[in-house]
Amino acid sequence: MFRARLSAAAAAVGLLACLPGCSSASGAVEGCVGAQAVGATSGELAGTYRGEGDAEGVTLTLKAPEASESEPGGGKVTVRDWPTGDWYRSELGEAFDGSGTWSVVQGGTSATEFAHLSVSFTAPERFLGGDTLDSLLIAERDGRTSLYAEDDPDACPAFRLLR
Repeated sequence: MFRARLSAAAAAVGLLACLPGCSSASGAVEGCVGAQAVGATSGELAGTYRGEGDAEGVTLTLKAPEASESEPGGGKVTVRDWPTGDWYRSELGEAFDGSGTWSVVQGGTSATEFAHLSVSFTAPERFLGGDTLDSLLIAERDGRTSLYAEDDPDACPAFRLLR
């Protein structure tokens, strides 16, 4: 009986010690990159993003058409050292420099549906859907925008770009 009480007390102390540092999946992501966006416009996302974590050395530049600065649309994209392959399943593959178009896919009405950036490469032509990373979630913290790939919802995104 004493051992049972001791085990229960140890478990309670462990839980209490964890409360300040433990977080839900969305809390882990928010702590690293900021609050996830439900929507965004071309003008809000336009700019140059530099990689952090697994994306170190990667550059992504989003250009919005001047006429649609406040529209959700998209525009032209250029990348440098962009990864290929199913990197999220194993390791980053060969990198390439390329260009194409981008658009914002707005979040839904549910609290779990967030906006994301969709990229379509026109150069080099060898990359079809699934051959490279072509979708990134959008977040903001302290007035800075982050684009990231959520590979583990319980951890800070390993592949993230910051403007």
